[in-house]
Amino acid sequence: MFAMSRPRLFKLPLFAITVLVLLTACSTEETVTTAGTNFADASDAQLSLRAISTKPWLVTGGDVLIELRITENLSAQTLSLKLNDLDVSTQLVRVSSQLQQILLSDLPLGDSVLRAELSGGLAQQLRLTNYPISGPIISGEHETPFFCQASDFITVTGAPLGPSTNSSCYVPTQVDYVYWSADEEIFKPYVLAFDRLPPTDVAQVFDESGDSIPFIVRVETGVVNRAIYEIAILHDPAEPAPTPWVTSAGWNGKLVYTHGGGCRSGWYQQGTSTGGVLREGLLARGYALVSSSLNVFGQNCNDLLASETHIMVKERFIEHYGEPVYTIATGVSGGSYQSHQTADNYPGVFDGIIVGLSFPDVTSATIFTLADARLLHHYFNDVAPDTFSEEEQRLVSGFGVWDSIANLARGAARLDPIFEPSAELEQQGGEVSVTALEALRYDSTNQNGVRATVYDHTANVYGMVPGTRIALRPLDNVGVQYGLAALNDGSITVRQFLDLNRDIGGFDRDLNHVPERHQADIEAARSAIESGRILDGGAGLAATPVIDYRSYMDAREGGDIHMIVHQYSTRQRLMEANGHADNHVMQVGGRWGYTEAEPDLGNLFSEMDRWLMGIKGDFSDSELAAKVKNHKPSTLDDACWQNDDDRSKIDELQTYSGVSDCNNLYPAYSTPRQVAGSPLANDIVACELRPPGRFDYAVQFSEQEFAELREIFSAGVCDWSQGDRSGASHQGVWKSFGPSPINQLY
Repeated sequence: MFAMSRPRLFKLPLFAITVLVLLTACSTEETVTTAGTNFADASDAQLSLRAISTKPWLVTGGDVLIELRITENLSAQTLSLKLNDLDVSTQLVRVSSQLQQILLSDLPLGDSVLRAELSGGLAQQLRLTNYPISGPIISGEHETPFFCQASDFITVTGAPLGPSTNSSCYVPTQVDYVYWSADEEIFKPYVLAFDRLPPTDVAQVFDESGDSIPFIVRVETGVVNRAIYEIAILHDPAEPAPTPWVTSAGWNGKLVYTHGGGCRSGWYQQGTSTGGVLREGLLARGYALVSSSLNVFGQNCNDLLASETHIMVKERFIEHYGEPVYTIATGVSGGSYQSHQTADNYPGVFDGIIVGLSFPDVTSATIFTLADARLLHHYFNDVAPDTFSEEEQRLVSGFGVWDSIANLARGAARLDPIFEPSAELEQQGGEVSVTALEALRYDSTNQNGVRATVYDHTANVYGMVPGTRIALRPLDNVGVQYGLAALNDGSITVRQFLDLNRDIGGFDRDLNHVPERHQADIEAARSAIESGRILDGGAGLAATPVIDYRSYMDAREGGDIHMIVHQYSTRQRLMEANGHADNHVMQVGGRWGYTEAEPDLGNLFSEMDRWLMGIKGDFSDSELAAKVKNHKPSTLDDACWQNDDDRSKIDELQTYSGVSDCNNLYPAYSTPRQVAGSPLANDIVACELRPPGRFDYAVQFSEQEFAELREIFSAGVCDWSQGDRSGASHQGVWKSFGPSPINQLY
């Protein structure tokens, strides 16, 4: 039996959501106010123009949906609307007494001016800047090489999408229909028998009136920003095709953007899958779903490029289907990176996020932990084998299980550009998933080869080592006292602590082990923080409802990267940036689905819907962040579930440490850097240094041992309380790395 939909909400009319944008000149030095949301108050202007589908300076593909607002007292005046002196007034579509819309098309590349003028003399104009549909707009120069994979992309009907027709991976946009089979409980291609008879097993969903709607899904597939995108929406092909003004009867007016996880081998490719848009539990509720291949982190481990793709794909959705009431981002693991960082750095793209198995970002909490795990694995197995028991190794790492040291050391392959066929997996690198890239990989004999790392994939942000094709790196372990907490609680000896910190070493730029600690490139550290590659939490995310759910992985046999501590790191960043985390809800141990047997993810979407609709209905003068706090449903709180047949739910604040029922069920373990004293936020690239002092330690050092300690840390030990050595801070939202000059960061 298919899952019943919740009562359907028809799409609301486009009212009172207007923002006046008047741009008559833009320069590379100009900073434009860009904080955006679908929940903005109405404009007070008597005549205003608004770009609905994207920011007016980030139009792509020559199309943009525009809204024009005229107050009722001026409605009798004659209106003239011109695009670059061409009258387009006849193309306007009236959507209410005060609002009209127009889908402009065939804009030339570069700047255009849209001018609205009333016969009484009142006028407004909007400057529009159009970029190719292939991008880029804000992520800097396109990465090369880049392999198109449309021929390997399988559409919802089971047929290949490709082949691409040019180097931008373009394929013609296509529309397919599938339906949910009530008999087989799967999606199947929707094919009319004898060109007129629908399948007999089409399931039904129901609107709020109890009227049935056939569970038929329209799936649009195309290419923007070199990414393959998919859009899924309930629609009966017997009805008129959707447009911004012809709404499908099955759509509830709301949009969910899905994401895929991963990171390793996520570069130099278009990708062969999206985050998935055929989600029966969401489609049955009336949501439209959208995703793209560059929003799967295992195909694109670059959150800036992911954000750019979010912007461009959502633009395409709005131009084809109209403005959604709200947009929710959802995804687990690598999907959480993208949801967090786009919400923080490009506010207004998403109105709420529902993330699972989350991390704050890939650059800090994830990479710091992986790099340290590889160092520890190398030390315990190659440098000083048999000097630490497995339990002592685990305590130095901080992990919940010893196996996680090797597991996460393997995960550090995303930092290592060199593939060595004979290397053990814990020291492997150069991971690619496109066969043609294997012969192009960087190594000692191919210095200009493809470097398959997170840093090189994000070189537009970090910059290059002068005279090379190697990206600068925000990675540092100078002053890190590995195993400090284990020493202080008596789990390891002073001798073990000294030997470990003397010999653990660091990495060269190719992630080879070297005796010296590795130092961050200050430019890269500053860029990571200023641009939001390290999640700040105090920008757009401060006014975004966040629901963070997970299954517990810390005790998983064989180890697992998805540790619950990362969830608490995100919350800590919100608290430090905003003084609270009232917009952040954590739930652990649920049955994450949409069915009666596994209802908890569906319940979270219902709660998020109530939260966002409460915000949308609040027309007070309160700041958006206050509205977010005020409208959190009283039924939505931190919680965990008992691991028993009764599934007892425990409603209590989720905390990193302390005595509680949930902490007893799902204890949080730390990372190697936190064992070394790093704060819970885990957002410091390179620590400030100070001389070691005896007050740091709960154990006694002999004079000789302490002299040895000072020699090991001759530059000093980390003073984590002083923050990052770069002194950098987040530099605001809607930043660009080119080609758009608006809000260009560097």
